[in-house]
Amino acid sequence: MNKLLLSLWVASTCHAGDFPASEWTRVAPAEAGLSEKRLAEARDYALTGGGSGCIIHRGRLVMDWGDFKQRYDLKSTAKSFGAAALGLAIADGKMWLDDKVFLHHPAFGVPPDSNVLTGWLNEITLRQLASQTAGFDKKGGYGPLLFKPGAEWSYSDAGPNWLAECVTLAYKRDVAELMFERLFTPLGIRQTDLVWRKNAYRPDLIEGIKRREFGSGISANVDAMARFGLLWLRQGEWNGRQILPRDFVKEAGATQPGVPGLNVRNREHYGRASNHYGLLWWNNADETIEGLPLDTFWTWGLYDSLIVVMPTLDLVVARAGQSWQRQEGADQYEVLKPFLLPIVDAAKGAGTPPVRTTSAQAFAPSPVIAGIEWAPADSIVRKAKGSDNWPLTWADDDALYSAYGDGKGFEPFVKQKLSLGLVKITGTPEGWQGVNVSSPTAEALGDGRHGRKASGMLCVDGVLYMMLRNVGNSQLGWSADHGASWTWAEWKFTESFGCPGFINMGKDHAGARDGFVYLHSHDSDSAYERADRCVLARVPKDRLRDRAAYEFFVRSAAEGGPQWDRDIAKRGAVFVNAGACYRSSISYNAALKRYLWCQTGRGVDTRYRGGFAIYDAPEPWGPWTEAFHTDEWDVGPGETMHLPTKWISGDGRAVHLVFSGDDCFSVRRGVLKLREK
Repeated sequence: MNKLLLSLWVASTCHAGDFPASEWTRVAPAEAGLSEKRLAEARDYALTGGGSGCIIHRGRLVMDWGDFKQRYDLKSTAKSFGAAALGLAIADGKMWLDDKVFLHHPAFGVPPDSNVLTGWLNEITLRQLASQTAGFDKKGGYGPLLFKPGAEWSYSDAGPNWLAECVTLAYKRDVAELMFERLFTPLGIRQTDLVWRKNAYRPDLIEGIKRREFGSGISANVDAMARFGLLWLRQGEWNGRQILPRDFVKEAGATQPGVPGLNVRNREHYGRASNHYGLLWWNNADETIEGLPLDTFWTWGLYDSLIVVMPTLDLVVARAGQSWQRQEGADQYEVLKPFLLPIVDAAKGAGTPPVRTTSAQAFAPSPVIAGIEWAPADSIVRKAKGSDNWPLTWADDDALYSAYGDGKGFEPFVKQKLSLGLVKITGTPEGWQGVNVSSPTAEALGDGRHGRKASGMLCVDGVLYMMLRNVGNSQLGWSADHGASWTWAEWKFTESFGCPGFINMGKDHAGARDGFVYLHSHDSDSAYERADRCVLARVPKDRLRDRAAYEFFVRSAAEGGPQWDRDIAKRGAVFVNAGACYRSSISYNAALKRYLWCQTGRGVDTRYRGGFAIYDAPEPWGPWTEAFHTDEWDVGPGETMHLPTKWISGDGRAVHLVFSGDDCFSVRRGVLKLREK
């Protein structure tokens, strides 16, 4: 979608009721389509630490607790207010994120004098101050540089406080006055709602101007916190007025370029923070909190003060009080899950505004399939709650075999959450059972991209084959005992094929139309990055384990069929959809003689909202046409989906889609609507 259309859509969906006046519009959770029971669970957990809080859905107050007007010391939640001040300075052209800091502050970094001796001060950028990669020590006063800027990640109050001084000097005025004039007052935040204290770490004045902190120092009530969060949810716009630059809001809530993977100082407290920290905001880009929408971002201060923004679900959550109880040795984010995840569950199915995911590419309609009629949403069967992924194959023993990720499989659950676990599914699509398959040589640990996962499965001549992703790039394994034990190839695909799947051709690959096994992937080294095109490989089925035997699709010749080459660098596109090619699966519908390619849509977090498409073709190399497409399915389609060949009817018309929506093994029946011959 181009920027003009996006702006028009945002304007059309943000009506007057989306913003509070002096008071919030209150609606009952049920009226908003939310589960009051689940919201109450979140509220009750929040109250184990006392304090106050509220939940805002579509700009309306659906639940609150405690004293709405009591101010609390927000501690590090103040950093997000500093981010807003930075956004104003950028909007006014006074500074840019990649400016060197010394250009805006003549005494930057000193004291202590030892910082000058490092030779690093003139290298530090405003972006590094805001992304916690500048290298300053934690304390908010004048601390030393710990490392070369950009080399590591270290949580700091000193860095944001230097940033506060830069904004102060740029405007030559008290930042608190600036923020009340330009931001707080338009939002309806009064000086009785929010107070910016006198600087607690540095002299009160800088060049005769009040010196404020960004690292801490703000007290506010949850009314002010929620209004501030709603501004960020609405991409910097408030009731028709653009207060913060839209692009800056998007950037602040996202992990910064070059930061993911950096070493984190004090890792026992901050975990893999470099993978999910933006510009003075935390985020869930790497799914550090499983089940939370990936586009969620939040502020987080001592005593668990929080402003949480969930764009996918059109939610803002604010909470302040005392700290919640932590379990010794637990992951630092565990304390947030009992509060945030019930809110996510409460919002599922709330009819949130559609995610506009229209493809940039137009496809010719299928000459065979006119569409798919899906069974009602309440007929979907969901099992294996909390697990996703689910590549599938139909094996020689008549069972379906699959693999799950980031979960515990089918009930009874395995004891420990696995990045890769195996399952066996028996029965018909109307009455099936799933069991976990113990496999010590396949099972793996690690969340998200940090653990190996299956991207494709295939059974050939009684042997299960599996492609692994997240192993830089992908690797083949095989099992001669239906998944109990595995052998792994000594080679990997290290160029492209970051998320490869097999084309499934019926039971034990018996429906193969030639002597090859076909492998497909979006053209990326990573399963987490979209690409402009998809690629295809083939290998004789009796040489699957031999890397030298693989050939890669180059192009379709005008005559004589497709061209192949063993040099992967010569691979060509078998399918093109700019910026939209992602995780996918291909199954062969033997009755219709059509290959069906399921492709995940562009939704921000398709586990809960978004679309997908199914393309069809007479050959693995195309030509691919569109059989079904939706930008917004009536349920979340998940990040992966498959059409198991075992569950395709004899006439090819009835199919059953297995998809990972709601982080489950989800099954939904569909009927292909065929065109008249």
